[in-house]
Amino acid sequence: MNEERYLRQITLDRFGNEGQQKLNEAKVLVVGAGGLGIPVLTYLNAMGVGTLGVVDADVVSLSNLHRQVLFTEAMVGIPKVEAIKSQLSAQNSTTTIQIYQTYLTVANALDIIKNYDIVVDATDNFPTRYLINDACVIANKPFVYGALHAFEGQVSVFNYKGGPTYRCLFPTMPAADAVPNCNENGVLGILPGIIGNLQALEVVKVIAGIGEVVSGVLLLFDTLSQRMQRMKFQLQPGNNEIKTLATSYEFDCELPLKSVDAVELQQLLSAKPVELIDVRTDKEFQRQHLKEAKHIPLGELTDRVAELNLEATVYVICQSGVRSKKAIGILQGLFPGKDFVNVMGGMNNMKDYVDTY
Repeated sequence: MNEERYLRQITLDRFGNEGQQKLNEAKVLVVGAGGLGIPVLTYLNAMGVGTLGVVDADVVSLSNLHRQVLFTEAMVGIPKVEAIKSQLSAQNSTTTIQIYQTYLTVANALDIIKNYDIVVDATDNFPTRYLINDACVIANKPFVYGALHAFEGQVSVFNYKGGPTYRCLFPTMPAADAVPNCNENGVLGILPGIIGNLQALEVVKVIAGIGEVVSGVLLLFDTLSQRMQRMKFQLQPGNNEIKTLATSYEFDCELPLKSVDAVELQQLLSAKPVELIDVRTDKEFQRQHLKEAKHIPLGELTDRVAELNLEATVYVICQSGVRSKKAIGILQGLFPGKDFVNVMGGMNNMKDYVDTY
């Protein structure tokens, strides 16, 4: 351990060499390498956490750069975990960086998490959060939660020393379209930095054993008023007794049987007319859409099904692929046995093919 490097931390009375040594020996897993994961990783790496694991299957895109400040324009198209490993190693060559270019799934969650002392949830979707919670309960690992919604952010620490879990605060998974993620709802670039740094702070407190960890407390931060609120909650019976993962972690809606990616959809559109339905809001559609798409917002779908050409295979697109799944669940209920195909990643993955603004 290079004491000169960490001198300003070591001189703190309640931290000292002991706290620095604990950081050096700690292993922290960060699930998600986006707006929240970047500040978490950057500061934990700089502060001397010995081993950092990063789970993410995405690549760097231009739309990431306003908030994911570790990346540069030259990194667009590169897997995020590879770019992060390069940047973090340049920042602190003594850190061990383990990368997992994959999504966290039922098949791999326990195998990955078991190697770490603490898990950071830096994701943007409910299924992964419930998976992280259940895997951490089974493996007896605390995890630090962060979430964003428009101009607000949330932070808490779950499963810490027998404390409340994520399911104590959010017992059941909401519907797919209940809370849009930042791809659909937008986010100020600085907000993930604020919330991610609060998460990193909680990680350091847990590792070093200093301060009051926000276990059983949900911090609510409003950027527009610069106000922080604290909401207390308690452990609910049975939530810390999970023994096995669920078979799958998906939104409470019927999933499509078929899907295509951006390249496949563009090939189809180039070859022949396709019945393509865009279920986003009016504002989203006006901002950017595919010229071949028929616009039917999700909330109007049931009343406007007569506009669909059910003689053809119906393809459904939204911004990120979440609301299109919800739409297909509705359509499958109305027309059992009919082919409906989800466009994976939605308009976020179609940016190279959009010519209507």
